[in-house]
Amino acid sequence: MKIIFLHGLGQTAQDWNEVVKQIPRFDTDCLKLFSANKNDITYLSILSELEKKYEDTTEPFVLCGISLGAILALDYTIRHKDKVSSLILIGVQYKVPSLIIDFQNFIFRCMPQKAFKNMGISKNSMIKLSHSMRSLDFTPKLKEITCPVTIICGEKDYANKKASIQLNAQLSKSKLYIIPNAGHEVNKSAPNEIAAILTNENS
Repeated sequence: MKIIFLHGLGQTAQDWNEVVKQIPRFDTDCLKLFSANKNDITYLSILSELEKKYEDTTEPFVLCGISLGAILALDYTIRHKDKVSSLILIGVQYKVPSLIIDFQNFIFRCMPQKAFKNMGISKNSMIKLSHSMRSLDFTPKLKEITCPVTIICGEKDYANKKASIQLNAQLSKSKLYIIPNAGHEVNKSAPNEIAAILTNENS
């Protein structure tokens, strides 16, 4: 079984390494969502690249994403139900609050350009990407998701915990895990717990 990992805004594919090490029996892909060579990076351009990468895949896979990656995973599953066998969403918003995006972009504007180097994206592109997510709202499409969904949120991820609980209530085949003492980047702070959940839900 293949598990495809999608990292968050401000992360890289390497931020899944500690999780992947603990699930060696699974075939895994950790995708790099950004390219420093591209200036026109938007939410839709990243989604389009994801669709192209797996357009010829015939065997359904598990899609696991955190933050931006979770939003992409949710959107992809709505668009391509036949390709996703199960869905793991970490620190997810299904209706992106504009206030969170605006605050996030304020933080990005205050950060030096060099802080974005390791992410593979420029400061301006990061701000543009974040802004392109302001109007996303998957509420009307949630009922179309028929595969099993695992929702994970850090206990201290105050920006996303309420949305995680609400999303769990709206999906017919979902489970919710709140990770004690963890913040937003659960894949980095609690990789053991994430690996255990992945193994349990896909055994």
